[in-house]
Amino acid sequence: MILTGGAGYIGSKIADFLESKGKKVAILDLSLGHDLTNESFTRDWFSKNHSKYLINCFAIDDRIITSKKIETFLNVDLSDVLRYFNVNTLALLSVCREFIKNQSSGGIINFSSIYSTLSPRNDIYSQFEKNIGYGLSKAAVNQLTRHLAVHAAPNFLVNSIILGGVLNAQPNDFVSNYSKNVPLKRMANPSDVFGLVEYLCSDLATYTTGADFVVDGGWAAW
Repeated sequence: MILTGGAGYIGSKIADFLESKGKKVAILDLSLGHDLTNESFTRDWFSKNHSKYLINCFAIDDRIITSKKIETFLNVDLSDVLRYFNVNTLALLSVCREFIKNQSSGGIINFSSIYSTLSPRNDIYSQFEKNIGYGLSKAAVNQLTRHLAVHAAPNFLVNSIILGGVLNAQPNDFVSNYSKNVPLKRMANPSDVFGLVEYLCSDLATYTTGADFVVDGGWAAW
């Protein structure tokens, strides 16, 4: 399996899970010197490395930290918004198409976000506003998944996991405010997606493509 963003918080946990199941995982990550925004690197790497499955966890997020600069959609620099698209959307397209170009079949999982379909709630972020570029770029991930599912069929299966907020050392007030909006009353843990990843990377999922799997503790059901 190929796992992009595999040295990150969620990606590393998925890698550990897959390896515990006896899977061989090839990790691509910026921290390991793999710049997926560099199209030449991506072309070269995927021409030499092949796998039945590709799991894409890499992305720029807009983490909530107390030292964050206060910006809104009214004053955010458009170049900052473009930065999200360059990584979360364009680099993802590059990775997916090189995977598809260089082999005859396979399965792709793209990680998306609840903010690809819903707006961040003001009562969670206090004086902060989550960067609009994050949600816009993740909405594009969903459409990219659908496009590839149709146009790379029938040999490639392409799905997305729309994940809710993941607990990762956020401020206590944020965790509390976020959890109040989740029917299950907590943020997600990386382990909450393990079963779905295992399903999508198996022969049980041979009729599953173009789907958005929402894993958000019931957030979108309100």
